[in-house]
Amino acid sequence: MATVSARIVSALQPAVTEVFGVMGNGNAHFLDAVMALPDSMHYTAVRHEAGAVAAADAYFRASGRLAVATTTYGAGFTNALTPLAEAVQAQIPLVLVVGDAPTTGARPWDVDQVHLAKGLGATTFTVSATRALAVTAAAMDHALRYRQAVVLAIPYDLAGMEAAHEDLPPTTTAGPLAMPHADDIERIASLLSAATRPLILAGRGAWVSGAQDAATSLAERIGALTATSGLGAGFFGDNPTGLGIAGGWASERTARLIGQADVVLVLGARLNQFTTRFGHSFDSSASVVQVDVETGPTAPEVTDYLRGDARAVAEALLRTVDRVTDQRWSDVAAADAHHAHHARDDGDLTAPDGRLDPRSLCRTLDRLLPEDRSIVQDGGHFIGWAPGYFRVPAPNRLIMVGTAYQTIGLGLPSAVGAARALPESTVVLCTGDGGALMALADLDSFIRTARRAVIVVFNDAAYGAEIHQYAVRGIHPGPMMIDEVDFAALAIALGATGRTIRTLADLDGVKDWLASDDDGVLLLDCKVSQQVVAPYMEEIVAVATGGR
Repeated sequence: MATVSARIVSALQPAVTEVFGVMGNGNAHFLDAVMALPDSMHYTAVRHEAGAVAAADAYFRASGRLAVATTTYGAGFTNALTPLAEAVQAQIPLVLVVGDAPTTGARPWDVDQVHLAKGLGATTFTVSATRALAVTAAAMDHALRYRQAVVLAIPYDLAGMEAAHEDLPPTTTAGPLAMPHADDIERIASLLSAATRPLILAGRGAWVSGAQDAATSLAERIGALTATSGLGAGFFGDNPTGLGIAGGWASERTARLIGQADVVLVLGARLNQFTTRFGHSFDSSASVVQVDVETGPTAPEVTDYLRGDARAVAEALLRTVDRVTDQRWSDVAAADAHHAHHARDDGDLTAPDGRLDPRSLCRTLDRLLPEDRSIVQDGGHFIGWAPGYFRVPAPNRLIMVGTAYQTIGLGLPSAVGAARALPESTVVLCTGDGGALMALADLDSFIRTARRAVIVVFNDAAYGAEIHQYAVRGIHPGPMMIDEVDFAALAIALGATGRTIRTLADLDGVKDWLASDDDGVLLLDCKVSQQVVAPYMEEIVAVATGGR
């Protein structure tokens, strides 16, 4: 007969091909069952348990497919709590398979994992010898149906035990979300038809629902300009009406045009404080219509809320709106909107302190990086440079694991998940020196996993976000500083190619590699200045200090 662990793997098989993890006592039998199926399941070993969850999270964001993370019990589980909190808050479905205390009772080294997970908002499903298949299927269904990270716990004494026979439960899928009432569609359609300066703002939810064609056609029909949230970057492609990213990462031209809109249709974006520039993105008199799957509006700026699938609602509005035949905003503002997202300061060759200016660095890298790119971001002060200066092909090509929970140190393991999800693309990981050091164990994981990748370390020898938020207010900067690290040497030691970039001319030495399709990982240790402050950070400081 099959073991409990084997039963779990057989239940996962229909929906899961990727497993990321660290082996320990609690998941050894589970991983043994995974390795017995090399043709249908692929295991990627990471070096820290946090990396397992971050990789599974990024895999879903990049591919739209469920992945499994796995750790042992106790310390292995608690090491994974930060990325688990991120996945919960970002509403990313994944299954974290963990060992747990035996059914006979907790041992001295066990903790109450169920309550720890519950505190983060994650539901735990605990298998038994008689219901391993059913419980696993229920966990997957819950993850996908409610867009949640879930924990699948295996009591230690059951992991290798023979399991009772079970028939595999039928797979279930969540039914379509109910459409808003026809009167509501008619009312919003009339509002859009009458708008003189309509704007459609799309987020990640619109991408997940497949709303690109409907949203683009609707914008064309009503003469709207278009923009995206940070997580929706690239949604409208190279559409000439596209303003790029809204909010704190917007160019000033983009922000000015967004502020002129009289009706804003928001598709699948949460409208957090960064997208709304702390409430200042939209004109105070604008009608802001939000379409989302949440039970109600997610921001005070929303004046009208439609609960529904972004694609279905956009298609319904497209069928209902009147064609605009007179002066269209997309025509009137065409010259101003053209390449608005890229209308930003190119920076200087070097910053005043002689180190790299991150603006000119990113502008140069954007020209050198391959068109087929997938950008993965860690958190930190530098987080706005790549979305502002790099071309993003599509929303699943800008992966930011950590933003929902405001953490750093998940960039390297996130890039592992992206590399597995998009193996033909060049993965471009942007990280700071603080986040890279925090996740250094999984530099090895990424180098082993990626077919072709570029790691850009924005190395300012500091925790930059803290420098710009607190040192300017008189807080002692000592704890904010990081001794200069030679990341290029670290990369070489682990089998990658490493280069130290102190001037833009130093990039000449890697142009040929970047222009090629050679396999391998190239790390660029970019010595950037602490003196160049991102506009979004200036905005955060202004709000925090009462300047706005």
